[in-house]
Amino acid sequence: MPAVYERYLVPTVFRPFAEDLAARAAAIQPGRILELAAGTGILTSELLASAPSAEVTATDLNEAMVAFGSARVPGAVWRQADAQRLPFSDGCFDLVVCQFGVMFFPDRVGAFAEVHRVLAPSGRFLFNTWGPLATHAFGAALQAGLERAFPADPPRFLPAVPHGYADPAVVAADLAAAGFSVEEKRELTLEGRAASAADVAIGFLAGTPVRAAVEERGGGPAARATVIEEMTARLGQGLVTAPMTAFVFRGAV
Repeated sequence: MPAVYERYLVPTVFRPFAEDLAARAAAIQPGRILELAAGTGILTSELLASAPSAEVTATDLNEAMVAFGSARVPGAVWRQADAQRLPFSDGCFDLVVCQFGVMFFPDRVGAFAEVHRVLAPSGRFLFNTWGPLATHAFGAALQAGLERAFPADPPRFLPAVPHGYADPAVVAADLAAAGFSVEEKRELTLEGRAASAADVAIGFLAGTPVRAAVEERGGGPAARATVIEEMTARLGQGLVTAPMTAFVFRGAV
């Protein structure tokens, strides 16, 4: 899954936002950065380029992602870590960053409190979350394809998890509950580009938890073909571009 995720989804869906988040991180001029849910390292590599004097520690809960990311971006220190139980001392980072990871935390307030604990007194917490699924044209097209392929019981991973924490007021309240003051809360729409709608479909179907949901429903080549057909009908033939909306938050200790 990490290799498929890296090849098909990272350039299209995640790199544009990683470039934005890394630029925001560099403006803070941190000396010690902790990244949560680093995945295959797209934000990690952008952080190293944008803030070359900073020490970057990248973490992920998934061992396969840590192995892949550490090979791809060896300039950071990589560790497997649960964001809800961070294996670091109090106050040892100037900045904690997380790209599209907080939606996966079972206890978000608890995880945010852990972030607060490991930040220095003047530290910042910088992260982004996806907006509603309807504001992400690639994801919305994929979900439409899944609903066509599995009309009785379509997989609900995308709307329930990646796009299930899409109310900025709720996110801001969770930050406050963990002890942060919210310095910035901004809506951001960027454009993603892919060689084809089929590439995006393959990325989601084989490189994310959507894969398991499709397999549980007995989906095979026919289901994949249906999803690709629907996505192509919505996004177009050949090179495709689509808007994607997220929210960017910066919390202060």
